[in-house]
Amino acid sequence: MPQHVAGGNNSAMSCACFRFYAELNDFLPPQRRGQTFCHQFERQASVKDMIESFGVPHTEVDLVLVNGESVDFSARVEGGDHISVYPVFESFDISPLIRLRPAPLREPAFVVDANLGRLARYLRLLGFDTLYRNDYDDPTVAQISHQERRILLTRDRALLRRSIITHGYFVRADHPREQLAEVVARFDLCRLLRPFSRCTRCNGLLERVEKREIASRLEPKTRRYYDDFLICPDCGQIYWRGSHHERAVKLVEGLCGCGG
Repeated sequence: MPQHVAGGNNSAMSCACFRFYAELNDFLPPQRRGQTFCHQFERQASVKDMIESFGVPHTEVDLVLVNGESVDFSARVEGGDHISVYPVFESFDISPLIRLRPAPLREPAFVVDANLGRLARYLRLLGFDTLYRNDYDDPTVAQISHQERRILLTRDRALLRRSIITHGYFVRADHPREQLAEVVARFDLCRLLRPFSRCTRCNGLLERVEKREIASRLEPKTRRYYDDFLICPDCGQIYWRGSHHERAVKLVEGLCGCGG
């Protein structure tokens, strides 16, 4: 039976109990993490709206149980409900239940907000299709994510709450290399690495090019000591196995124990 609490102004307040699991606790204040807490409310709201009212973006949630039954985001919260909220599952099979995420992106592609430029370059270095521009505003990023089914990476919780976004992730780490390691682990990307296949400047796919075709653009020492080159047909950037390549190889090895 729904539970109500009488308010001082004679209005009826309802109460529901919530429990958030695993990394979803990152979004909660310390006193609510890892435990069941009760929430009083006057107006009925959907599960999605109430979850986001606690600061948890809906894109981080994959399963909601209300009184032990799986529900979708549109379910209305009633007084007396016990609500369990789970993050995206990696290995546990919940196929018989109502998953709140659409089918996973088989070939992951990303769009990165304007504050994560270094992360975007690192993802391109590993071969992942990653859209980024430092003048992208929030509506543009959200629309790209929605229309092209790209995973939105951001440090902005409010951006992830936009209803049109279905694939998104809040990046916890502060430093670019740590952010890269976090994203690689979160989306199990090691098996999909194609290092040095994309332009880190513009995201274009690299192609091999004959040295004689670009010789006039090379510095004298580069022209003398290197023979194998790649070029981005979109922006014209030229790549070769110089010291930057060796540093990138070490980065890849550090992430997944494999070179490129």
